[in-house]
Amino acid sequence: MLPQLLGYELRLAQQAVFRDFESSVGSLGISAGRVGVLILVEANPGIAQSPLALAVGLDRSSLVPLLDQLEEAGWLERRAGTDRRSNGLWLTPAGTKRLARVKTQVRAHEKRIAARLQPQERAELMRLLRLLAVTP
Repeated sequence: MLPQLLGYELRLAQQAVFRDFESSVGSLGISAGRVGVLILVEANPGIAQSPLALAVGLDRSSLVPLLDQLEEAGWLERRAGTDRRSNGLWLTPAGTKRLARVKTQVRAHEKRIAARLQPQERAELMRLLRLLAVTP
């Protein structure tokens, strides 16, 4: 039964991808979730915590401790927002430098796992995964 379950096969694939990520990018002391947060903050300087939480699929209560850790590491900073009710998030110079190193490793990781697929297969897989990710 298990090989016929989409969720089971997705989980096996996720575990294989995460093992590869951990063996390469993890050596830099950062998790896949933190990488995603840093990339989104880099692309959206000043983003508030609520839209960031939505973008990474976390509730705010789960995101706050993660942001605290990134801030304590010196990679991210919170600044008061214009309306005083929210903070904006920015990468620090150290965070920008660290993220550049991480992105180099992420690209190598992505190339390694994508090598198992033909370019058209990768494109189709990405399309199908996006279909599954849409909440009904």
